This record gives sequence, C-alpha cells and structure tokens, in this order.
Amino acid sequence: MRISGHTAGRRHHATALATIVFCSTLFVGPDPTPAGGATPPPGPAPKLVWSPCVQGSPFDCATAKVPLDYTKPRGRAIGLAVIKRKATGPGRRIGTLFFNPGGPGGPGTVQMPQNYENFPREVRERFDIVSWDPRGIGSSTAVNCFGSREEADAWASGKPAGFPVGERERAEWIAAYRDLSRRCEERDPELLRHVSTTDTARDLDRLREAVGDPRITYFGISYGTILGATYAGLFPGRIRAMTLDSNIDPRAWTNSSSDDARLTTFLRMGSDRTAASTLDEFLSLCGSTTASRCAFSAGSPQATRGKFDRLMQRLREHPVGSWTYGRTFGDVVNGLYVVHPGWTDLAGRLQELWQGRAPEPSPLPPAPPVPHPDPYLGDEQAGAVLCGDSPNPRDPGVYHSLEEAAALRAGDSGRFWTWAAEACATWPSFAANRYRGPWNKPTAHPVLVVGTTYDPSTPYTNAQAMARELGDARLLTHEGYGHTALVNPSSCVQAHESRYLIDGTLPPAGTTCRPTTPPFSAPRPYGGIATGGGGLAGSVGRYGAHPAQGPATTRS
Repeated sequence: MRISGHTAGRRHHATALATIVFCSTLFVGPDPTPAGGATPPPGPAPKLVWSPCVQGSPFDCATAKVPLDYTKPRGRAIGLAVIKRKATGPGRRIGTLFFNPGGPGGPGTVQMPQNYENFPREVRERFDIVSWDPRGIGSSTAVNCFGSREEADAWASGKPAGFPVGERERAEWIAAYRDLSRRCEERDPELLRHVSTTDTARDLDRLREAVGDPRITYFGISYGTILGATYAGLFPGRIRAMTLDSNIDPRAWTNSSSDDARLTTFLRMGSDRTAASTLDEFLSLCGSTTASRCAFSAGSPQATRGKFDRLMQRLREHPVGSWTYGRTFGDVVNGLYVVHPGWTDLAGRLQELWQGRAPEPSPLPPAPPVPHPDPYLGDEQAGAVLCGDSPNPRDPGVYHSLEEAAALRAGDSGRFWTWAAEACATWPSFAANRYRGPWNKPTAHPVLVVGTTYDPSTPYTNAQAMARELGDARLLTHEGYGHTALVNPSSCVQAHESRYLIDGTLPPAGTTCRPTTPPFSAPRPYGGIATGGGGLAGSVGRYGAHPAQGPATTRS
C-alpha cells in the first residue's frame, strides 16, 4: 500500500504502487447491506472495442460501460478505462490474466504498462494481460472534488507533508481533510457511495465475461489482494487461478475482531510495526556495507541507526528547506517500497539531508504509451474507496492519542501510519455495498498467497492471515524486502507463480524463497526479468538466482 498524495509528485505521476487506508475508533459507519448484497442480473457483458492506446503502442485500450449501482442495472452507467497487452506467444495463449496494481487509487492503465516487464516471461507469453482503472480512479469515471489541478494542488500545499507534528500542524491537517470531505459531498455524492471493493469485484466479473473467459485468472498486489479475496467470496466457482501478493488481513480490513475496534485499519493490520522492522533492517544492512554501496552508512548497524535518529531529531528543530521531519519520515517509508534502486536512492537522500542539503527529486518513471499517462489521482479517490469500505475512528480528536500509543510500539512509523487514516474521520459517506465475509467459501481452484517478510506496508502476518481465512489457499514466503514480490523480484517466486498460473501447480507447503538481488549489492543477472527471461528461466534457487546457491526451502 502507498499513501496517496502524501509524497511529492504522487498526484501527477502514478508510480509502481498506490494506497491509503482508514478505520473507526469511537463511531463506526453504517452498514446498510448484508454481506455481498443480493443484486439482480446485470444484463449483457460490456462490449470491449480494442484499438492501440496511442499510435505505435504495444498496448490496446478500450472502455467498458457498467452500472453505477448493480442493484439498478438500467440506471446510471459509468465508464471503466481498460488496457491490454496481448500474449506474446499467441499460438500458446491460455486466456486473460487480470491485474490490479493496488491502492485503492492505483490506475491500472498506467501501472500495468510500467510493471509489465516484471511479469515472468512465460506468463507474458501465455496470457493477455489486462488491467483497468477501477471505478472512481484515474481515467475511469473518477472521484474529483476540485475544479482544476491548480485548485487541488493549492489544497495539498495547505497541509503538512508526511504527517503532522505539533498542535498547529495537527489542526491544519484535520482542517484540510474536513475541507476535502465538504468539497466531495458537494460534487457527486452518488458516486462516492458506489466505488466500493464489492462494486469493483462485480466490475471485474463483468470484464471476465467481456473477454470470454469462463473462469478468472487474476493477479492482485497490495489492495488488489482484498479485491481478489472479495471476488473469491462473491464468485467462488469462477476462480481458475488467483495470486495475491502483499496481503491485507480481511478481518483487519472489515474490523470483524472486537479486540481492535478502537484502532485504524493500518494499526489493525500492523503496518506501523512492519514499517519499523523494515526500516531497522534497512539501517542494519546499510551500516553493514560501505558508503560506496549505501551512502548513509556510518560503518556499523548500530552507528547507522544512531545517525538516523540524530538526523530525525535535527530535522524536528531545523528543517532543510521544505524537508521537515514529517516530510522526511514519510519519504523514508515510501522509499522502502522498492529495493532496487529505491533503497540506494533513499540512502542518498538521507545523506544529503545529513550534510544539510535538500535532496533533488527522484526521477519520475517513463511515461507509458497510453492516452492519459498522467491522470488526476487526488487523495479523494483512494479515500472514497477506503473510507467507505473499512471502518475508522470518526472523531478527529482521538488521532493524537492513537499516534502516541502507536509510537510506543513502532516509533515514528506509528505516527506516520496513524495519520494516514485520519481523512476518514470526516469522510461524508459510506459504501452502499460492503462485503464483510465469509472469506472461506470453497473456490473452484486454490489461491496462491505470497507474503514478504520485510514489507513496509502489509505485514507478513497479514499474508499468513489471508492464507488461513480463504477456503483453499497456499502460502509462499518471500524472505525478502519491500512491498510486493512483483516489483522486488525473486526468480524463485516467479517460477512458482508461473507454474501455478499456467498449469495450476502450487509450491509445496512451507516453501520459502529469497530475493534475486539482495539490498545494496551489485545486480547479478541470471534468468528471470534481469536478463529478459521468465520465472522458469534457470533454477528455482533458494536465493532466486544460481543453482549453486541451493534449492528452494520448505518448512512445516
């Protein structure tokens, strides 16, 4: 998960992943429908008329028309922007692989092209890969609470970056999100109530029908895992294969455990704890190598941790230009998502700040060959989904005490992840159709769940919970770093994913993989995406690289 709009450039450029999540402390929003919500038949599948996204693009684009409200299939229709890359081995094509890049707030029409080469070669050969901007997001019928980007930018610049520090900034933060809620309520309240995960799962099933697949093959990362689990709950007999990478615990999402009723979604998930442990690992590995490989290294793990703590304390009192303590720590958490080159770049920015210089902005990813490579992605788009779906504290006044409690268990990561949910405190609407389980319906075929041990957003424990909750699932452990194995590749993980997606073969129970390239090491191409190969190229090595490094391990 990535916090939408909390980092510079997030609104104008979609990077590899996207997200926010919010929940309930003192008041929980109404729940007007039973689990899933019975709906009448939605009518014929949407017709997809494909054409090149732009001249010369290898991607094809189309628009799907779907009902805004599936209980009123002949009512208002909305448009979904859809994108496809055809199977590169058409004579061996199996069908369509649907991909959701996370969020909520991730525009698939941008992020699927950006992540396309991360899919194993065999998967690209055998499947058309299709993604879309979910309802409310990007180039689909979108939630937009401002009259222009300039107006949206002015709103964003009026609140603290990262998270608020001190009473004045807390008041500014709360006022900004209260103002956003007011604007959204005035613009299109009907749309706000119908951008839920349940609605998007029904859209996904319509797209499955539109491409002619009798059962779905799906790959979801981050928020895409709760979307996949919701689809499995609504349509368990329609699962051909489903890979869920970097998971959200379904019970944390729906708040079905009374023990955590006063926490936000992120704190129920444990995002604060996993961010703290991933940051500690980043500092340890940085301190264990030379400054030529990690610019922030102080020569040992302990010394590097101390250097980081002193930098944060210094920035509290003396920001470096616009780099406040809150902005810097927000940048740290987001910088942990992608190991290569993200961790190296993050270390460089920290060293610049240590030396009293404001870092240069990170280079933006290349614009993909699509009609709208830079869609509007304001905070309200993710907020509409997450505040509507997942209960959060409805009293802005409780967030400071939640922050202090989270800081006791996770340091500054607790502060960051607490305030990431505060927008929901004043959000004006709740989803008309929320799925709250059951999650354990027997599916037509088993689900593959992938969890990374040092993930700064979705803890490994959430992957374990997802594997337990689903009716038939197998957990594949990635003993690695960063958010999602898709963008932090292990050729071992890719090999197992390829076999599963192509012929349904699950990894043995207890299988563990390692990254292809550890942090702060020189890239060592071998098979997999590093050399243009696929997940089955080379062996399924314990480190995802050379056979001499040992086989994939299994554990009971």
